[in-house]
Amino acid sequence: MENDAQDQPVLKYIQQLAAEEHRLYEQGTLPKVDRKRLAQIQVELDQCWDFLRQRRALRDVGLDPNEAEVRPPQVVENYEQ
Repeated sequence: MENDAQDQPVLKYIQQLAAEEHRLYEQGTLPKVDRKRLAQIQVELDQCWDFLRQRRALRDVGLDPNEAEVRPPQVVENYEQ
């Protein structure tokens, strides 16, 4: 459980971004500045989830989760599903 505690700051930031995303969606039609912010939030969320998955994968194979790095938007936004 100690290792999971190290991920708490990332999880908290994800929660903050998700809450902001929901607030923007609830507004309905958004001005350009808010649409731009919404797009930015979505990219940041993708980066955070990717970072968290890296940390967990490293930990699962016995490596240091602190070796995980936030990847640039071009990388996380172009994953194939």
